[in-house]
Amino acid sequence: MQLIKNCLGQSHDIAERIVKEGDKVVDATAGNGNDTVFLAKLIGETGKVYAFDIQEKALEKTKEKLKSQSLEHRVELIKDGHENMGKYVNGQVSLAMFNLGYLPGGNHSICTRFQTTKKAIEAAMELLKKNGLVILVVYYGGDSGFEEKDALMDYITTIDSRNYSVLRSEFVNQPNCPPLLVLIEKLM
Repeated sequence: MQLIKNCLGQSHDIAERIVKEGDKVVDATAGNGNDTVFLAKLIGETGKVYAFDIQEKALEKTKEKLKSQSLEHRVELIKDGHENMGKYVNGQVSLAMFNLGYLPGGNHSICTRFQTTKKAIEAAMELLKKNGLVILVVYYGGDSGFEEKDALMDYITTIDSRNYSVLRSEFVNQPNCPPLLVLIEKLM
């Protein structure tokens, strides 16, 4: 068994330690629904997941996966950009999860962009309760994502260390632009 999991596996391990029954959480990039289903299981019957995507196809796939596991009542699917999460989410959240890049199997020209991602991260940071966490898995490479990744890596170094702790983790010996993991914890 490999001890060091890929960034997505690490993000799930961390989420499992943070999210409790009854929590409110955000899946900022619903995509194919895998993280939405994962989070819906973690929050239990009394919690709520707010799942965002701008693509109807992504929301339909997510809805199908939720229905197949009888979890749809735990999730609010929102067809809007994640930068607008503050309009939909009421109260504090324990976690906001992002998978940046494009919809797997989808149109590569429809992908996350730094301008809206930055606004979404800031909105998520405002919604976090104390010791809440923003988790970003940053996919880049190929035909998209380099600009977003570079701007994001610059941006996270400017986050106020008095209010947030920021960690960046990456594999340094893997080819083909392996994803990066970024954690932002609210300290106060």
